[in-house]
Amino acid sequence: MEDRFAGIREFVLAIEKGSLTAAAAQLGVTGSAVGKSISRLEARLGVQLLHRTTRRIDLTNEGEAYLLSCRRILEELDQTESFLATGHREPIGRLRIDLPTTFGRRHIVPTLLELATRHERLDLSFLLRDQAADMVSEGIDLAVRIGTLGDYPDLIARRLGEQHMVICASPAYLTRKGIPTTYADLLQHDCLVGWRRGNKPTWLLKGGSGTIEPHEVPIRHELPDGDAMLNACLSGCGLAQFPTWLAGDAIRMGGLIQVLPEISGGSMPIHVIWQKTWHLQPKVRVAVDTLVTLAEKRPDIFNAQSDGFEG
Repeated sequence: MEDRFAGIREFVLAIEKGSLTAAAAQLGVTGSAVGKSISRLEARLGVQLLHRTTRRIDLTNEGEAYLLSCRRILEELDQTESFLATGHREPIGRLRIDLPTTFGRRHIVPTLLELATRHERLDLSFLLRDQAADMVSEGIDLAVRIGTLGDYPDLIARRLGEQHMVICASPAYLTRKGIPTTYADLLQHDCLVGWRRGNKPTWLLKGGSGTIEPHEVPIRHELPDGDAMLNACLSGCGLAQFPTWLAGDAIRMGGLIQVLPEISGGSMPIHVIWQKTWHLQPKVRVAVDTLVTLAEKRPDIFNAQSDGFEG
C-alpha cells in the first residue's frame, strides 16, 4: 500500500532549513535521499513542489499551498504524540496570529509573548495589518478583529469587548484654535486621519437621529497608523478620533482633552477568532484563554467583559 505520508517531513524540513543538505543533516540521511523522497512525493501528487538550483530551493505555487497543509498535519501529529507521551495537553508548535496593527502591537503581542515564555515549545508568528485575512487559505490559526464579523461557517468567534471612539485634541491646539462644540465648528478645524489606500478617510459620528454614520472631515494630515496619529495629536497638530484603548492614558494624564462627546460615537465589537476544527489544538486554546483573561483584567482596553461564544 502506498504511504501517503512519505516525503512530507522531508519536504517541510527542506523549506524550513533552506536546503536539502540541512534537512538531511537533521534527519540523519544523505541529501540525495531527501531529494529522492521529495521527487517521489511530487510524482505521486502529479505536481512540482520545488524549484531546485545548485544554490537554493524555492516553492512553486502548488508547493506553497501544500506546505500549509503539511505543516498543520505534522503539528497535529506532534500535539497528539505529546499528549500520549505525557498525559498533558501541552501547547506546542507554531501559532500563526493575525492582528490589527496598532491594537495588536500595543496589547496583544506583549500578552502572547509572555504566554510563550511559560511554554518553551510554543512558537509564535505575528502578522500586523489592518485588512482582514483569509484565515483558511493563509494558514492563520488565530486572529483578533475589531468590527462587525461576517458570516463565516468555518470560523468560531469569542467576543472580548468593545472599541469606543472619542474625539480629542491637545490643550495647546484647543488654546490656539478654540474648542469645537458642534459639527459645524468641526468643519473649521484641522483633522488628523489614518491613511487608507483607495478609501476616503471619514470619522464615525452620531447623526440627528442618533445613528452612527461615516462623515467627511477637513483633513490636515494623514498618518500611517494609530501611534503616529497619537503623537501628532499630542504635539498639537489637530483634532483626531481615537479608540479609548489608544487615547485613554493621554486623556487621563491631561495630554489630550476630549471634545464633542455628544456626536463622537461608534462602538465596534472586538473578537478573537479561530478556525473550526474537530479538535481544538492546545496552542489555540491556551491563546484564546489568555486573551479572554486579558479582556477581563483590562476593562480600560476592552470596555466590557467577555460574554461567551458566538457562532
